[in-house]
Amino acid sequence: MAPNILVTGCSGGGKSSLIAALGTAGWAVVHEPGQRILARGGPLPWLDMPAFARSAITLARDDLEDATGCSGPVVFDRGLVDAAVALDHSAGVPLARTLAGAPRYDHTVFLAPPWPEIYEQTGARRHGFADAQDEYHRLRRALGQLGYSATLLPRTSVQGRVAFVQARLGLHRP
Repeated sequence: MAPNILVTGCSGGGKSSLIAALGTAGWAVVHEPGQRILARGGPLPWLDMPAFARSAITLARDDLEDATGCSGPVVFDRGLVDAAVALDHSAGVPLARTLAGAPRYDHTVFLAPPWPEIYEQTGARRHGFADAQDEYHRLRRALGQLGYSATLLPRTSVQGRVAFVQARLGLHRP
């Protein structure tokens, strides 16, 4: 079975830029559930985080199930773990309950650390950098609790991150 590779971490930490570059290089990628929910007018996280997280959970589960038929690695920009952590934080729903019976990502998860030099608020990212750091710490703790091995992405260019991910996985351009 091909690995399902999760890229998660701090909001505004360069995850989506990395995913876009991997997609351009020929990798199968799955874009962030939250961004897709916002694009289609779904629940807004700044108005109803539990509803937003539940929508992201549904979408991320579907994404993982769809990826099972892929012949090569699939790289996910955020996903089920992120949504489960958001639901736990906003509504107190335990990770174990949300993730029960769910497919898992590959053991190695890439984690984008807080990076203040590239962080910026946008219309879709309304929270400040301190909130993004808190989110990062919640995700890092959850990854450990769930038995994943978090590999920190270096603070380098997008192409440097692409090379880092490929080297860590022992995989090259598909």
